[in-house]
Amino acid sequence: MKKILEQSVKYLFTASGFITSFIILLIIFFLFSEGAGLFRNHIIDDGYVVALNKSNPVNTLSANQIKEIFDEDITNWQEAGGEDEPIQVFRLSDLLSIYSEEELGSEYEHAGSKIKETILQNEGIIAFVPKSLLTDTEGIKTMPDQTIPVKDVLAGTEWFPTATPSPLFGILPLLAGTLWVSFFAILIALPFGLCVSIYMSEIASEKVRNVLKPVIELLNGIPSVVYGFFGLIVIVPFLQQLFNLPVGESGLAGSLVLAIMALPTIVTVAEDAMRNCPRSMREASLALGANKWQTIYKVVIPYSISGITSGIVLGIGRAVGETMAVLMVTGNAAVMPTSILEPLRTIPATIAAELGEAPTGEAHYQSLFLLGVILFFITLFINLSVEYISSRKR
Repeated sequence: MKKILEQSVKYLFTASGFITSFIILLIIFFLFSEGAGLFRNHIIDDGYVVALNKSNPVNTLSANQIKEIFDEDITNWQEAGGEDEPIQVFRLSDLLSIYSEEELGSEYEHAGSKIKETILQNEGIIAFVPKSLLTDTEGIKTMPDQTIPVKDVLAGTEWFPTATPSPLFGILPLLAGTLWVSFFAILIALPFGLCVSIYMSEIASEKVRNVLKPVIELLNGIPSVVYGFFGLIVIVPFLQQLFNLPVGESGLAGSLVLAIMALPTIVTVAEDAMRNCPRSMREASLALGANKWQTIYKVVIPYSISGITSGIVLGIGRAVGETMAVLMVTGNAAVMPTSILEPLRTIPATIAAELGEAPTGEAHYQSLFLLGVILFFITLFINLSVEYISSRKR
């Protein structure tokens, strides 16, 4: 009976491990398949075309060029590789300013022919119209229906997934914002965390340590939204007054909040590593004439460096993956950061802010899954670093 029970428990644990691993692989497969779907979408919104007069020598336009033309940042075809001629932007809504309702028809049945007529009459025109209305393309040139290039996403500097007629999915501003905030968070948290862990391990009395350790570990249990409220109410106004900023929401506010959140991880792991340093090594150092501080930085820290580094890397992982607190205090500006005092946006904050409003299966939706893939690789690199550092021989 005992043997049957042991075998049953063994099979139960094996099945649980197999099911868990299978579910994790399914999640990863779903994440990658949805993210890769972005590159099967077209740079122009589905169901629409960008049309030019056939006499226009321009044959291709990138997504960024199309956006700049319709935003009127580019106003001459020479800037897009064409002739020196002003650009005339045309949208479907412009029909009513050119033709009367009688000319278009009661059911707008003549809209297609009027669109064609408008394009043929204007050599410098660029029209963004429904494909269903432009059935007759004689004398009209439509831009190639190319898919979103990988380089425009991975090396793009503009994140504007709702732009028309051509959305932009450049991830560099989000990636830079994530690394920027995380770097400064660790830069702030590291010296404080190391000092506190040294104090608790080597200097504080047993009574003080027994009080401090539970308090610091309790900080890990506070919800991130509470840290976000604290940053929004205390840190943001303080930074706005200190640096005379137009708005206090900035990368520095996010870094300070993340530094506070990463501190418990760094302190706990580093303190445990230093406490594991054998007493005999401390006594040997003191017996050779070293004082307490020399023993700490020449014996204890070198011996515990593997655990200390693991704590630092885990702190970085906490900072990189944080969502709500960063979303509340960084300003959410999807632009390339040039200063830590400017608003920016991180990858987790972008996913949290936009996933609810992105249409399922559309390019915007798939681009957010691609951001999840990038975040997956960042955290995978961090976890592999922890494993490598922790497994090194002292």
